[in-house]
Amino acid sequence: NNFMIDKEAIYSFINIPAVDQNNKGVSTVLYVEAKPGTGKVLIDIDSLLFWADTQDSIRIAKEVAQNYTGLDLSKYDLRYSIKANATLVGGPSAGSAIAIATIAALENKTLNPDVMITGTINHDGTFGLVGAITEKAIASKEIGAELFLVPLLESREVTYEERRYCRTLGLGEFCTIEQIPVNINVQEKAGIEVREVENIKEAL
Repeated sequence: NNFMIDKEAIYSFINIPAVDQNNKGVSTVLYVEAKPGTGKVLIDIDSLLFWADTQDSIRIAKEVAQNYTGLDLSKYDLRYSIKANATLVGGPSAGSAIAIATIAALENKTLNPDVMITGTINHDGTFGLVGAITEKAIASKEIGAELFLVPLLESREVTYEERRYCRTLGLGEFCTIEQIPVNINVQEKAGIEVREVENIKEAL
């Protein structure tokens, strides 16, 4: 945590599952600081690549937090800081976690570290679909989480395995690479309880 302690500020943090540039599940930590101000949003990051596609998620998360708490966020400054063990991590799937951490900071609440979440955030507080659910569930399990929240219909995931199929044609052999669908139960695969949630209220 690289925050300068401010007596007027309230802080929260949340662990976020993500995937790195090799499509491997990783865990990142998001810190949020909220304090009286003039509506500024500051982002303190280690890697610009991490947040390249996350700016809109932060904007929507702030809007959702304002609607949920009923606070006028033009009277608060928000600062986001991220620590990631990767050089490139996609951002939109962190939208739900960003919104939850923002609400926790504004309401001075501590989030349960045993619970992690993935999902994009929509302006009305509902969660949208994301990819690499299984990898994110495994990353959550590896850091000790007991419950993994996912958007509706994402407790199961369909992936495709490549298989080589060969057959004899005349005097030769002809081979093709086929894409075989595999239906994965994320909870069984990752060894962590997985629960589907529809929106920010249900997740909180």
